Formats: sequence, structure tokens, C-alpha cells
Amino acid sequence: MKHLIAAALATTALAGAATAQDITEFNIGILGGENAQDRLNNHECLKNYTEEALGVPVKLFAPADYNGVMQGLLGGTIDMAWLGASAYAGIHLQDPEAVTPVLVKINLDGSYGYHSIGFARKDSGITSLADMQGKTFGFGDPNSTSGYLIPSVEIPTAGEGITMESGEYFGEVKFTGGHEQTIVAVNNGDIDAGVTWADGQGEWEDGFNSGALRKAVDAGLIDMNELVEIWRSKPIPEGPIVLRTALPEEVKAKMTALVDGLYDVDQECTYNISAGESLGFDPIDHAAYESIVAARQAKSN
Repeated sequence: MKHLIAAALATTALAGAATAQDITEFNIGILGGENAQDRLNNHECLKNYTEEALGVPVKLFAPADYNGVMQGLLGGTIDMAWLGASAYAGIHLQDPEAVTPVLVKINLDGSYGYHSIGFARKDSGITSLADMQGKTFGFGDPNSTSGYLIPSVEIPTAGEGITMESGEYFGEVKFTGGHEQTIVAVNNGDIDAGVTWADGQGEWEDGFNSGALRKAVDAGLIDMNELVEIWRSKPIPEGPIVLRTALPEEVKAKMTALVDGLYDVDQECTYNISAGESLGFDPIDHAAYESIVAARQAKSN
């Protein structure tokens, strides 16, 4: 498969070769969502392809929280990452020139949207937000789109008296640290309900086609038949794969071509890095995220 990718890249018109003369290493950041070792394992294939394409050592970084990847991109120590839309917006608001969005994951129906999914244990008797009064609601990471930003905007509009402050409508609002942590906490009964992300397509029993629930099912962490959906957001634009803007142009071109063509040559690797079933990645630009940037900016004011 590596040779197929190398052959595909050889057909692209690039100005010069990206070698150690241009960069000495390439660092890929992996946003939170599952435990660090699983994230590293799932991206090992991308690491290998990148080393062959660029001819330099490649390192994977799986910080404990979203901010670790964001600060790495802002500080120049991480060169590439697949961000959530809110994390991208957070970087853009701090430094509009730091990163360039280049690709977005495409769902099986050709769309690039997904949802924040509120869920609870089926045996809890909770079936909607109306059942959550006085109960504990878990959110993932403050920089997560589906794990915090969008629910914090949309959930208060879902019913009279619902706020995001602990002790007002919900008994407690707490951050779990990430999507997998939220899923495990709900499944174990440590919190009453939580939010995570999914494309909302396919079967509930499978954890949908892609997203954090699908990854949790694949990992054997949950049985979806023991969980129930209690809330769903409006469609959210899938977050972008970004490259550090200051990278040499030929490096950015090679990495964009590599990931853009990955689905055609290695669907297993694509499955691993895109959190489930997808059609791979297609080009995207900043315009797709202007509404998320505005929502994040409004939230910070």
C-alpha cells in the first residue's frame, strides 16, 4: 500500500521535493477523544505513510486535552492535526495565520456534517432533557465543538429554565476530559447523561457509522443497546485537517495529496484515522467555519 501512495504522490505536480533540506521532522497532533495509546495506534499507519512521503522522521503527539494540540500548532511544535471546528476556531481567533484548513472528512452520504448526541443509560429512565432536571450532565472538553460549544448554545434553548450552570436546572454540570471519558462515565453510571459526537448515520446499535460512539463500540467499551439518545444538535460542520501555515509549500502539497488520496489506497487506515466509516477526505477552506468562529467568539465575550 505504501508504494501505491508513493506512486500517487509522484503524479502530482509539486515544486521540488520535501526532504530533510526543507524540514528535519514532521509532527502530527491527535486531538482527544479516546485514550492516548489507542489514538497513537490508530494513527501509526498515517505516520508510516508520512515518513515515506516526506523522507523525514515523523512523531505522533496525543496530549491529554484539546488545548495541548492547539498550543502545539500555535507554537510551531505540531505541524498537522485533525481539529474539531471549535478547536480550529479557537486557534484562528488567537492567530488567523497559524494554520490552514485543507481537508474535511466526508460521510457515506457525501455530507461533511455531524451531530452532538446527548445520551443516557436506558435503565436510568431518562429519555429527554426534561428528565435531566436535578441530574448530572457531563461534557467533554471546553475546546470541543460537540462536547461543549454547540451543546452550551443549543441546550438552553431546548426547554424553559434550562441553563448550563450547575445547580440551576441540572444538578451538576461537569467536564469529563474527553469523549471517551464521557461515554465511559455514562455507561458506568458515574454521571446521568452526557454529550459526544457522531455522524448520526447508520445504525444506533453500531454507534452510527462514525464518531466517538462507533470508536467505543469497536473498542468493546459499550453496548449501544444499553444506551438511549436523549438529545441531538443541529448539523455541525466537521472539523478540518489543518497544516501549519509556515510549512514549506511542497510539504503542505504532499501532505494534502497524501490524506486526500488515502481512501483510495488504504481504507483500513482511513477508517482508523476518521473514527469509523467514511468516504475519506475532501478539500475545505476557512469559509466553512465562519459560523463556528462567530459562535466561539460570542461565547468568550
